[in-house]
Amino acid sequence: MTESPATKPADGEARPRVKNGLKPERNGLVKSLRRCHERQPKRHCHPEEEEVHAAALNGGLYNRPFLESFEETPMLVAVLTYMGYGILTVFGYLRDFLRHWKIERCHIAREKEEQKDFVPLYQDFENFYTRNLYMRIRDNWNRPICSVPGAKVDVIERASSDYNWTFNYTGRVVQEVINLGSYNYLGFAENTGPCATSAAEVTAKYGVGVASTRQEIGNLDGHEEMEKLVAKFLGVESAMAFGMGFATNSMNIPALAGKGCLILSDELNHASLVLGVRLSGSTIRVFKHNNMQNLEKLLREAIVHGQPRTHRPWKKILIVVEGIYSMEGSVVRLPEVIALKKRYRAYLYLDEAHSIGALGPRGRGVIDYFGLDPCDVDVMMGTFTKSFGAAGGYIAGKRELIEYLRSHSHSAVYATSMSPPVVEQIITSMKCIMGEDGTTIGLKRVQQLAGNVVYFRKRLQEMGFIIYGNEDSPVVPMMLYMPAKIGAFGREMLKRNIGVVVVGFPATPIIESRARFCISAAHTRDVLDRALSVISEVGDLLQLKYSRHKIQPSLTRTCTRTSTTDEPLLS
Repeated sequence: MTESPATKPADGEARPRVKNGLKPERNGLVKSLRRCHERQPKRHCHPEEEEVHAAALNGGLYNRPFLESFEETPMLVAVLTYMGYGILTVFGYLRDFLRHWKIERCHIAREKEEQKDFVPLYQDFENFYTRNLYMRIRDNWNRPICSVPGAKVDVIERASSDYNWTFNYTGRVVQEVINLGSYNYLGFAENTGPCATSAAEVTAKYGVGVASTRQEIGNLDGHEEMEKLVAKFLGVESAMAFGMGFATNSMNIPALAGKGCLILSDELNHASLVLGVRLSGSTIRVFKHNNMQNLEKLLREAIVHGQPRTHRPWKKILIVVEGIYSMEGSVVRLPEVIALKKRYRAYLYLDEAHSIGALGPRGRGVIDYFGLDPCDVDVMMGTFTKSFGAAGGYIAGKRELIEYLRSHSHSAVYATSMSPPVVEQIITSMKCIMGEDGTTIGLKRVQQLAGNVVYFRKRLQEMGFIIYGNEDSPVVPMMLYMPAKIGAFGREMLKRNIGVVVVGFPATPIIESRARFCISAAHTRDVLDRALSVISEVGDLLQLKYSRHKIQPSLTRTCTRTSTTDEPLLS
């Protein structure tokens, strides 16, 4: 690992490094926000912990160590990865030459002969990438399942006779495949239990569809109850729900910002956020991922220089970040972002799609994880599709904000109301997490997830894999790098009854292809051990253990934060 200038404090002091190649903080906080560190009482900890606390608490803004790992790509692996893509590109052009002369059949969509002089409808490189690189490993995606996406799933087998251009079902079902790909963080995607029972009862009473918008005749009592419950769950004044998580971002950001506004967006923000900020018509400036020095630099420049040409002050400055970044597994440096936001009087838009329910001692997301005040976040966004096992999204915050969006948001005014059984699934699962159902099942699931994440990440690192992200993130990216290993890893894992998600360019940088594991509270310790054993076996087969910072296995694998029982905490 190397230390970039962004990882050094602004005053130039050397920052302690954590052993085993783990970076406790990828980017340091600026000097102006570290002054309060001098006023903090000195912590008493063991010598081996001193290094972690000194680097991770960062000026007193953090109430817990903040540990993230982003090991640098080995030089040889990077060179071989570029060579692999280079060879694939050369053979792609050769095959395009053969297709041009009708020597090889081309299945991909292309322009009609009579439209050859038109401006191309398809982007040339994306089309080239799809037909020559993506098609080679297309069998790793869009696999159909025929069961509940719980800890294990049933996968419908399919085969291709034309090199993945088309697929045929064989009639066989691969049963009991361990599911490491679904966002079922708290295990609420299930067909038994109180959530399924309540949803079935509501379906019998209300039906499935509403057939109207909320502003017309589609506002059910369930919608009102759900929104009040969401506001209570998040600790804010008000909230409103939308039927689609993607549209929650893409259709609401344009209602909050427009011409004359400045949006500062993290470079790894989700596509829904990127689309939303582009549709808003605002000026967009992108800051390096989780880099607080870069963010402050942009904020300072925005305040000093104002708008281009006129130099008038910006109407508003909106910082847009995510709680957990779904490809990196990293957690936003929220205490530092809030400190900067207050210092420069900007607004903060926080997307908690992956963090709500999955982080924090009470499952209340990244704000709960850091022990912060929800009022410090101006716009809180999240989805119900992951931890709650439902669909849709929400916006929460001050009552004035929500009332404004009810009349100005396109997804509120024009979209059909959320389906009643989906609403009931959200209400029941959220009450379960809050303990309002009279049980501790929800809290046990949050604790089980936290324990599973720590255990799974630690074991992978001990095996020698390069793992990205925060130590408490349920999104666990494992680096594959080379294009040939993307398809090979997915296929070999499925052969051994493990379902995984593999990701490559353009969803990731070209040399950072990866497998992305999503850990769930529904996974028992036995299930995780079986999955880890197979991952290690396939890792040895494909030579994926790239890490140069070996971690010695600990004598005990128990976690003090959760139960270590092998039984699922889902009943």
